[in-house]
Parts: sequence; structure tokens; C-alpha cells
Amino acid sequence: MLKPLAATLLIWSVTACTVGPDYKRPQIELPTAWPVSAPDANVSARWWTLYADAELNLLVEEALAHNTNLRVAAARVDEARAGLTIARADGLPSVTAGAGAGRNRISERSGNFFPGIPTEFDNITVTLNASWEIDFWGKYRRATEAARGDLLASTAARDAVQLSLISDVVNGYFALRALDSQTEITRRTIETRRESQRLQRMRYDAGEASQLELRQVEAETLAAQALLPILEQQLAQQENALAVLLGRSPRAVMEGTVERGVALEALALPPAVPAGLPSDLLQRRPDIRQAEQQLIAANARIGVARAAYYPSISLTGLFGFESEKLADLFSAPARIWQFSAGAAQTIFDAGRIGAQVDIATARREQQLASYQGTVQNAFREVKDALIASRKTADRTTAEQDRVKALRDAYRLANLSYRNGESSLLDVLDSERGLLQAELDQVQAQRGQLSATADLFKALGGGWDNGGEKAADAR
Repeated sequence: MLKPLAATLLIWSVTACTVGPDYKRPQIELPTAWPVSAPDANVSARWWTLYADAELNLLVEEALAHNTNLRVAAARVDEARAGLTIARADGLPSVTAGAGAGRNRISERSGNFFPGIPTEFDNITVTLNASWEIDFWGKYRRATEAARGDLLASTAARDAVQLSLISDVVNGYFALRALDSQTEITRRTIETRRESQRLQRMRYDAGEASQLELRQVEAETLAAQALLPILEQQLAQQENALAVLLGRSPRAVMEGTVERGVALEALALPPAVPAGLPSDLLQRRPDIRQAEQQLIAANARIGVARAAYYPSISLTGLFGFESEKLADLFSAPARIWQFSAGAAQTIFDAGRIGAQVDIATARREQQLASYQGTVQNAFREVKDALIASRKTADRTTAEQDRVKALRDAYRLANLSYRNGESSLLDVLDSERGLLQAELDQVQAQRGQLSATADLFKALGGGWDNGGEKAADAR
């Protein structure tokens, strides 16, 4: 009788339905093409290596190995993986073993005592216990689906932290090299102005220049000297911020330096963005993958909540040996066994189950809106990055032309001043304009490089013509 019942329950558990809605990716109206056309290009998933700076490559690898935020994200993946293991285990039979030995004595005045029966005896047992709640309604299958979504979401979150970390290190390095260049330009300008001040003082002492002209040259020298500490402060702060991103120890932050490689103007620019389908972004960006997996998990938990409407059916069994003597413990007459099936059904819970279903449904709607918002923001960031990449390139070209023009103007102003055709003020104005233009040119070069890094981040990393997913950078 028990064997047919067990077989029937097993078949039913295999063929049982799974309550709750099945997941379907939300329909989102996507653009048919990128807003800025670009030629095809192969770009490695290790996109930061395209700037051709060996020191930058080492800094990124150091950050990937030691950054604390990335280590936290990786630990969360391990936590979610363990949660999936637990969810899977909940749907499988549980088997435990037990053993016991004892010395017993019964009362001679009890109703269980019969003359001739020993009042003291040993009792030794060895048992194997099994229990299984049959997943008729798919409660545990939905819970496993939700846990799998949590794991994939945490994995995508780790990838998002990693991508953001790489982008921050690359942009921080560009900022550092830009400040290096601006500091060097300012120091060079100070030396030039000191030389001009020395020559002007000689002219003043010889009666060839007025005190006003001397004071004007001194003021310009002091203005450059006042700018230098500001740049040096920004340089030190940027170096410290980068050291923290790299995960360096407090001692290394306080005492160490960040290694430099190629000068800012010598860094290579990556190739243009390839033409491709915008829908690829849904698979490429880790934040979109994270939002979708969170939606999948929330959708599955509706099924977990709805399963509480139905009865839970469980099987329990016991098999073992019980004997008074250890020598007879594993003999056939000492065998004991038990098998039972049970069902439990909630009759009245004052609406608790319905409220749990409503909570799960509301959370699914929250995740749906979050997913849609993440996709919208992703395409906005891509469009912004594409426009910035093009416009910063235009600005860099304009700033380079401006520096060339001002260098010519400064040369001509000096020549005209020496020939007595213009005043010293014209020379100082040209020199002041040239310094600012050179500083602005460096800032434009940094902006162009940063725009390419931001574009890589917006697109979710590297790409290739074959449309394959970018490999994990770690």
C-alpha cells in the first residue's frame, strides 16, 4: 500500500505545476541606430590598454586586485551563491542519521511491570531519518529561480563596480597627467617671467624703462607664482584620491607616489565607436543586467507567495536498528522502520497570504519600473557620451589652433615692443593669454580622453565586430 502511494506522490511532484507568473522581458521601444554614426572598429574588452600607457595598465590591474569596493562586491557574489545553494537544498530530501545508547530501569510498581521481566536493561539504537516536502506547486522551484536571479544580479553588480572602478582610475590618471602638464607649463612660465623681470629691471636701472613697466612685469610674475601652489595642491589631492582607488594602504597613501607613464599629449586615442544595434546595450551594460535579474527574482517570489494558498505535503521515513545487546544490533529481528505522509492546509490566516502575494506583486512592479528607468538612463548616458566624444575633439582642435595663434601673437608683440612700435602692456597681455590658452589646451586634451573613457563605460566596456559579449576584465 505504501509503495504505490510513494510512487504516485513522486510522479505527481515531477509533473506538478508551478504557480506564479513566468518571466517575460518587458517590451521597450529602442532606437534603430546610434544618434551619432561611426565606422566599425575592433576594441578589446581591456579597453584601457588602447591608450598605450604601460603605467596606466599597471594601475588598473592594481585597482582590480586591491580596491575595497570591488572586494565587497565580490563577497556579495559569494553570499548570493551560497543563498542559491540553500534554496536548491530546500527542495530536496533531508536525511539525518542518529545513534543512541542507554541504560534503563523500569518501576516494579508501574502498570508496565510484569513479574519475570528484568527491571534493568540496555537499549541501543541506530537510525536513518528522511523527510521531504514535495514541491507540488513549485514553491521551491520559484525560490530557486529567485535565488538564481539574486546571484546573477550580484554578479552584474560586481561587474558594474568593476567597470566604474576602471573608468574612475583611467579618468583619475588623465586628471593627474593634466595637472602634471599644467604645473609644468606654469613653472616654465614663471621662469620666463622671472627672466623678463630681470631684463626689465636692467632696463629700469639704465633709465630705459619706467617704474610702471617694471611693476607690471613683477605683477605678472607674482600672478603665475600664485597659480602654482593651487595646481600643486590639486595635484597632491588627485594623487591621494587615485591611491585610495588603487586600494593602497594608509602608509602608502601618506608616503607613496602614483607612478606616471606617457605624457598627456602623447596618450593614444581609441578608435571610433562601431556602428551596431542599440539593443546590444541591454546585454552589455552590467547595471541593465543587474536590474533585469532583480526583476526576474521579484517575479519568481510572487510564485513563492502564491504557493502558500495550497497544501504542503510531506513524506517522512525512518529506518534503523534497536537492540538490547550490541551483538544483536544489526540483526534482522532488530530492524525498525516507519513511513508516513502528511498534509497541511491553511484554513484561516486573516488575509496574511493574500497580503504576502500583494507585497511580492508590488515589489515586482517596483523592479519593473527600476528596470525601465535603468534602460532609459543607459541610453541617455550613451547619447551624452557620444556627443561629448565628438565635441571635446572639436574643442581640442580649436584650443590647439588658439595656442598656435597666441604664440605668434606673443612673438610679434615682443618684436614690436623691442622696435618701439607697441607698449609693454601688449606683450604682457599676449603672454597672459598664451599661458591661459596652454592651460586650456591641456584641459581640452584631458576632456577628450575622459570622454572616450566615459563612452567605454556607457557602452558597458569593450566591443568587437562579431557582436560577442565583452570578456570579463578580471
